[in-house]
Amino acid sequence: APRGEAKARAQAAVVAADSCALDRTAKMYIGGKQARPDSAYSRAVFGVGGAFLADVGEGSRKDIRNAVEAAHKASGWSRATAHNRAQVLYYIAENLSARAGEFAARIGAMTGNAQPEKEVRAAIERLFYYAAWADKYDGLAHQPPTQGITVALNEPLGVIGIVCPTEAPLLGFIALVAPAIALGNRVVVVPSEAHPLSATDLYQVFDTSDLPGGVVNIVTGCADELARTLAGHADVDAVWRHDGSADGCAEVERLSAASMKRTWVGGARGRDWYSTAQSGGRAVLAHASQVKNVWIPYGV
Repeated sequence: APRGEAKARAQAAVVAADSCALDRTAKMYIGGKQARPDSAYSRAVFGVGGAFLADVGEGSRKDIRNAVEAAHKASGWSRATAHNRAQVLYYIAENLSARAGEFAARIGAMTGNAQPEKEVRAAIERLFYYAAWADKYDGLAHQPPTQGITVALNEPLGVIGIVCPTEAPLLGFIALVAPAIALGNRVVVVPSEAHPLSATDLYQVFDTSDLPGGVVNIVTGCADELARTLAGHADVDAVWRHDGSADGCAEVERLSAASMKRTWVGGARGRDWYSTAQSGGRAVLAHASQVKNVWIPYGV
């Protein structure tokens, strides 16, 4: 067998053995704390070859409600300076880099990816990328056909619900969460339904990176059910869904219309999460922000 595949199987065996020995159940992450699911139910996560890796909590409507409340309580993040948010993102990248081997092993065990180090490296680079953008996504000054000037300011949306892709579970998570929080949003994230453990392993990274509680909230479980709850929640300002479910994305758009939420959905189209051309840059930042125009009159 190719060396990469053999390495992935070896990593899967090690992680699976450790997980079975500990009989681990990963909790939710709400308000900066690990929380048990309100339903008290869990689901098993299996890796390469059907190896049991861990259990994760089965999120419900109540867990989403708690996460949204925690996100609203963290509104100070939106008022923090862009420089401060950038420093926190840099810190997250540094702490993830220190545990790169552990995350690579987890990804290899879950997905069978022959090059899990590549995904971890790309996730770290994406964190640095958006940390650099945090204080550089400037507004514009316009000259309207009146005696005055208009200043267009980029402001955060507020609370964004995010349903992550199944492919590249760590990179997909980071590629969606990093731009959202870089611009001052708070997020309620549903990680990959099939491969959620790379997201639940991030709890300790967030805890040691000066990220205020409630800025990132993670609820594991059924993507369809949790996406419906996010789309129907009146206190969620936007919903992003990129897990490849065309019907699920259509449902998010339909349910979001009642409260006039902004949506960003991928439908059944694939997206190259390794490419900043497809999943980075100003296009993504535009989805994470809204423009406020300030009209300033002058002259007589």
